[in-house]
Amino acid sequence: MSEIKITSDSTCDLSAEQLKENEIGIMPLSVMLGDESFRDGIDIVPADIFRYFEDTGELPKTAAPSVKDYEDFFRPFVDAGQTVIHFNISSKASGSNGFAQAAAQSFGGKVIVIDSLALSTGQGLLVMKACDLRREGKSAQEIADTVNALRDKVNTSFIPDTLLYLYKGGRCSTLSYYGAKVLSIHPMIAMKGGQLYPKKKYIGKMSRCLKNYVHDLAEEYPNYESTRCFITHSNADAELVEGAKALVKELFAFDEVIETVAGSIITSHCGRNTIGVLFISK
Repeated sequence: MSEIKITSDSTCDLSAEQLKENEIGIMPLSVMLGDESFRDGIDIVPADIFRYFEDTGELPKTAAPSVKDYEDFFRPFVDAGQTVIHFNISSKASGSNGFAQAAAQSFGGKVIVIDSLALSTGQGLLVMKACDLRREGKSAQEIADTVNALRDKVNTSFIPDTLLYLYKGGRCSTLSYYGAKVLSIHPMIAMKGGQLYPKKKYIGKMSRCLKNYVHDLAEEYPNYESTRCFITHSNADAELVEGAKALVKELFAFDEVIETVAGSIITSHCGRNTIGVLFISK
């Protein structure tokens, strides 16, 4: 057993295989469908989100774990003699980082909490980087310092097929939603300083927009960490995913191009057919 335990909120959107292979512990956030509460990645899947929205016209609500939840989550690892490095979704998107930071105070420096300033596999990239550094024999503090320095190098961006979920969630104005619907606009949504913002607009079919999006990423980021790239989507059409994957392999030289499906928390805010290409730049 390693002396360092790497954990994350469920919002990192890493696959079950990656979690198992790297012994990553996961703290699930909660999704509420009406009066019922479900744990992200455990007893709810994105298809449940889509069905609920179709039936009710309402988005689910999401909730962060409490301070006590985090204390209960960290304690077994600390009691086993491990130092925990925990990754949260951006503090600008959820209160989970604040709760985890408060819980960490109970463990005398044995729990290091990192605000990823990202979400989905943008957060996952930092988690995986921490696993790489752990394999290299780095100390917990060295790992934390390195990943903290990389946070503003993570390209966290995606293109939604529809702005309906963002509109319903209050993250998109009525004018922007209806304008995008009428004109077939697909914006690139990116993160900067831990917050989402519309970076660029593409017009036309989703397949065409994705092609332009990947070309723009290749032009903007000629230098990047080649270890891995994630293509993350919310149950998107297979042809869209395969098209994006093929273009990434053509325009970049990543050692791995990994497809992952966004969990229920991320899906609740972006809707079906959203696709993102995420990697660490230099």
